Amino acid sequence: MEKAILIDLVTSAKEKLEVSESMEELAGLARAAGAAVVERIIQFRPAPTPRFLLGAGKVEELTGIIEELGADLLVFGRDLSPTQQRNLEAALDVKVIDRTQLILDIFAQRAHSSEGKLQVELAQLSYRLPRLVGRGAALSRLGGGIGTRGPGEKKLEVDRRRIQERITRIKAEIRAVEKRRAGQRRSREKSHIPLVALVGYTSVGKSTLFNRLAREKTWTSPQLFATLDPIVRRAAFADGRPYFLSDTVGFIKRLPAALITAFQATLEEVAGADLILLVIDASASDPEAQREAVIRVLQEIEAGDIARIDVYNKIDRLPDRAHLLERNGRPGEDAVYVSAATGEGREALRARIEERAPILKKRG
Repeated sequence: MEKAILIDLVTSAKEKLEVSESMEELAGLARAAGAAVVERIIQFRPAPTPRFLLGAGKVEELTGIIEELGADLLVFGRDLSPTQQRNLEAALDVKVIDRTQLILDIFAQRAHSSEGKLQVELAQLSYRLPRLVGRGAALSRLGGGIGTRGPGEKKLEVDRRRIQERITRIKAEIRAVEKRRAGQRRSREKSHIPLVALVGYTSVGKSTLFNRLAREKTWTSPQLFATLDPIVRRAAFADGRPYFLSDTVGFIKRLPAALITAFQATLEEVAGADLILLVIDASASDPEAQREAVIRVLQEIEAGDIARIDVYNKIDRLPDRAHLLERNGRPGEDAVYVSAATGEGREALRARIEERAPILKKRG
């Protein structure tokens, strides 16, 4: 297991207020990738430096910390430029990755379907292409592990032309996936059975709620990004009429642009939904920040105007769960409060799905 030091740079008062939560999320991502977090470091400075992102003095200090802790991986909480990454690895003689590369690595580990693997490879190659100059020797010297999974070192050491050709081929294969999904959506529309999509921040319990609503037993995990490949199953409204329920990848703050582009075919399942269930972890330190982050992604994929129900999950972890359950069904109450783990609030959610989807009733 790789020993990772987490590093973040704070340059504003707003970032200072959010750094604790951001660092905790980065630690969760590192653990999900398979690393052991041995240290967390935060530097406060007015602006990043072009050479290292950090100040030169902090980089010098890191040399001793790395040696003392036996760390072999540095994970930065914000994106590094290709030059900054190369400079840091040359100065510290240790592997350096940023938040985007860490997320891509998790996706590479979790993708199981051929479609998921294609999307991850496209995202990784698109991200790494501008970083190839001078990286061949560094990759060889620093070894494999986190940040090098997916396409693999050999593919990354070939020339740009061949990588571009591979990207072109993957895009063509993904377009074929998009056509197939479009055909499946047309078939669903002809059947007059609506599609309800579960979306939310990663690790908020979407898959557990999916199992409750669809009476399924799909695999669930508390780890970040446990679900990558979309799953669609039949479920039923409170009156027994059927609808399709979709579960797909969780969102996250500052979702890498490469992932949004590569997973467009998957995200179109959400954009093509008749109703969205936005699942929020009610026990999180800042549930509304999670909600806002997901809404931003929905707007990016042109799904911001779809009818939506906010579903606050994990109320079993809260002391006022009984009060929250009483709010379900109250006039003027937009949200629904549930516990996917215990099943509390499930029937109220089913009723609200039917109530909030008059267009779906007309279809049925």
